[in-house]
Amino acid sequence: MLQHVSLEVRLDDAPACVEFWRLLGFGRVEPPGTLASIATWVERDGTQIHLLHHDDPTVPPAGHVAVVVEDYDATVERLREHGFEPEPRPEQWGAKRSFVRDPAGHRVELMERPPAQSAVSGQRSYVP
Repeated sequence: MLQHVSLEVRLDDAPACVEFWRLLGFGRVEPPGTLASIATWVERDGTQIHLLHHDDPTVPPAGHVAVVVEDYDATVERLREHGFEPEPRPEQWGAKRSFVRDPAGHRVELMERPPAQSAVSGQRSYVP
């Protein structure tokens, strides 16, 4: 299980990023102790996104976070209603997917579902 991903954001962008992640089902949680002054956290089902406050954040052009969303079509529509423009990509393993940028410019992949897991090997299958 991936516990968290850290993304650098300007402090002024943190509230808009929290709202973006809320649209994907994440809620704001308080970081412990001294971390509250350097980061804003959101969480969904035990997975956290740590928005690290940084004056000059690094935003990778292609690197991204992939999120399986509960209701893909409704999530894409909700994002569009809030001014985001998810860009559809070809389906993989029979699942819809798209990319969208958060308010800080980070690339986020939206996935209808993850690859199927083989019951025999326990490994993911990437063959549709």
